[in-house]
Amino acid sequence: MVSFNLRRLLNRDNLFVLVITAIIIVLILMPTGFEERFPQGAVRVRGLVLEVDNSGVQQFGIVKSGAQGLRVKILDGPFEGREVNATNPLLGKMELDKFFNVGDVALVILDVKGDEIKAATAFDHYRLNIELILFVLFALFLVLFAGWTGAKTLLSFVFTVVMIWKILLPCFLKNYDPILVSLGVVTILTTVIMTLIGGMTKKSLVAFLGAFFGILLTCGLSFIFFPPFHVHGAVRPFSETLLYSGFPYLNLNRLFLAGIFIAASGAVMDKAMDVSASMNEVVQKKPDISVKELIGSGFAVGRAVIGTMTTTLLLAYSGGYTTMLMLFISKGMPVGSVVNINYVAAQILHTIVGSFCLVTVAPFTAIIGGFI
Repeated sequence: MVSFNLRRLLNRDNLFVLVITAIIIVLILMPTGFEERFPQGAVRVRGLVLEVDNSGVQQFGIVKSGAQGLRVKILDGPFEGREVNATNPLLGKMELDKFFNVGDVALVILDVKGDEIKAATAFDHYRLNIELILFVLFALFLVLFAGWTGAKTLLSFVFTVVMIWKILLPCFLKNYDPILVSLGVVTILTTVIMTLIGGMTKKSLVAFLGAFFGILLTCGLSFIFFPPFHVHGAVRPFSETLLYSGFPYLNLNRLFLAGIFIAASGAVMDKAMDVSASMNEVVQKKPDISVKELIGSGFAVGRAVIGTMTTTLLLAYSGGYTTMLMLFISKGMPVGSVVNINYVAAQILHTIVGSFCLVTVAPFTAIIGGFI
């Protein structure tokens, strides 16, 4: 009995889970290579705001500029318990500025030399605790609802985060080709996610191949339609700031193209697994089904989910640009003018190419699944 349970525990799917867990730990411990760019002598601590001095704040309409003075009590780190004067510089940009009140907890950057604090800057509101609580609630609900599958889904979520943070973005900054890096990372993510969720089965293989060919098609369409759209990769937020931060060699256009199929890859994986799992279920119930009938079943499932998934991409992409669209509408601009604006055209390219990928991933998966 013990031997039987051990064999079940150490089956290939569970071993794969252990391997991915080990890789996640290694990636978390692995430096990105850019840690040394953080100012030497800078210490990050939590600080409780005791006093606020707004005499240095200048207000022009709804915009505030200047600097807010703070009296802060340090809550952790080597200077715990000390009180220091901190500065909160205001840039006059509402999307970047923050404003503190007495009782707030701030993330404070200390400029130290030995045991002496030279200066203190309130970087932003301290949010790590509430972010951790939200993530824990999400993880608990996922595991309670979906059990072992939910735990593997959570593992794939964490794996995706660390792959982006420790592999994808550092490679971009080191000027590796964004297209090749993105294809490599997305391929690894697709393999791991499909295997974690579906196990080492034909179902996972079919889902992987369907998603992979769909992503390749998205990449190809991006290359074809990007030049005629005459958009620039600088439409992405903070792109120009990144160039001025010591990375003038970055190719923003290729970063933009890479972002198109990275953004679509999650929905593509979902669609491919839907079709593959449905076809697998059909085969389980009717093992003698013909290849033609099975492909037809895959097409039927794909057609049923195309509408909602395409709309999902549209809402996901447009949701971040609602205020921009509201601004154009408020000026009475005709639709023909709005869709020609650089930012809007970039989103149209992003949305339609991603949606095209979703439409084609279903037949790709159905045809591959019919034969495999």
